[in-house]
Amino acid sequence: MFSEFIIQLKKALQNPLPGKEVQIRMAPYNHKVNEKFKDRTEKAKTACVLILIYPINNVPHLVLMKRPSYDGHHSGQISFPGGKHENDETYEDTALREAKEELRIVPEKVNILGQLTTLFIPPSNFEVFPFIGFTGERPEFMKDPKEVESIIEIDLPYLLSDECIKEKTMSLSAGFDFNVPYFDIKNEVVWGATAMVLFELREILRS
Repeated sequence: MFSEFIIQLKKALQNPLPGKEVQIRMAPYNHKVNEKFKDRTEKAKTACVLILIYPINNVPHLVLMKRPSYDGHHSGQISFPGGKHENDETYEDTALREAKEELRIVPEKVNILGQLTTLFIPPSNFEVFPFIGFTGERPEFMKDPKEVESIIEIDLPYLLSDECIKEKTMSLSAGFDFNVPYFDIKNEVVWGATAMVLFELREILRS
């Protein structure tokens, strides 16, 4: 039952989190570069994201979104709803506000269960605060076309399967190739910070 799953997840989030040592397993690049993911810089910006869990036919799901192509670090990538923190709001409120703006998720219907390990992203110089929340029914998503190209829904049993984690070689504009671990979700490559957060959630669910 979905309600029992939420109770167990809430309990699990009260235990020590798997943390950065687990996140780093899904980091791109090599081990030396991965070290940069561990510590933020003093001038890092802050972003907050929402990992929203909800039932479809009593099976827990979560939602991701594909960003449009643009001239920036995260062009065309898969991410959680979220964005830059504003100084006049809490981190939790930032995650809920951005989820509403991007996918029309109603903040008042979201129950926050807890928070995963913060993650520093070197290329964009952002420290990300991931919040986990749930709703008792699937939201009526409506994407903001300026922010979202498409909506991707994942059933959590698939996230726990071995077949969803793969690896591929990608090329940087700087002229070198690197191996990237990623989640294969509905033929989309989910890598980088989103994959790192997903992997920590996966470890919590598997435990």
